[in-house]
Amino acid sequence: MKNLFPSLPDTPNFSDALKAFPRAAGTIMGLIDEIMLRDSDLSVAERELIAAYVSSLNACTFCYGSHKIAAEAFGIDDTLIEAMVSDPKTAPIPAKLKPIVAYVTCLTQSPSKLTETHANDVYSQGWSEQALYDAVQVCALFNFMNRLVDGTGVTFDPTSLPAMTESEKADRRKRTYSDFAKSIGIT
Repeated sequence: MKNLFPSLPDTPNFSDALKAFPRAAGTIMGLIDEIMLRDSDLSVAERELIAAYVSSLNACTFCYGSHKIAAEAFGIDDTLIEAMVSDPKTAPIPAKLKPIVAYVTCLTQSPSKLTETHANDVYSQGWSEQALYDAVQVCALFNFMNRLVDGTGVTFDPTSLPAMTESEKADRRKRTYSDFAKSIGIT
C-alpha cells in the first residue's frame, strides 16, 4: 500500500493523511467522539474492543493497533483482544458481549445475512435496542474508518510503539479524538 498518495511520507500515519486532506477531518473526529465516548450501555472499553475487532476483520493494521491500544488503556486485557481476534467463539469474552460480537461480525462480513435471530440474541442477554444501535454505529464507523485509512495508504503500525505506561493510559482515558485533531492542527 505504499505511495498511494505521493505527498504522504513513506510510512504514513493517519495524522499525516488528516493534515494533508483536512476537509471534514474535524467532523470525522467529532463523529468518532460522539460514537465512541458518549454515554452508552456499552462501556468505552467495550466500544474500543469492538472497534479493534472490526478493524481486525478488515485487516486494517492501523485501526486495529490504535483501538487495541485504546481498549487496553480502558482496561481490556491484551490477551482477550488477541483471543477474540483469533476465535471470538472460544475467546473468554463475557457471555453478555458474545451476541454483540456475532452481530458485528455478520454486519462486517455479510450484512445482508443479518437476521432477527442476531438481534434477539443480543436482547436475550439484557441489552437494549439503544445498546445494539450503539454497537452498529461502532461497527459502521470502523468499516468506514478502515476504508479511509487503507484507501489513503496508511501503513504505520501503532503496535510497534512501546507499551503505554499507566500514566499514559490515564492520559489517554481523558483525551477525546477531537483533542487529537486539535493537537495536530485540525479543527
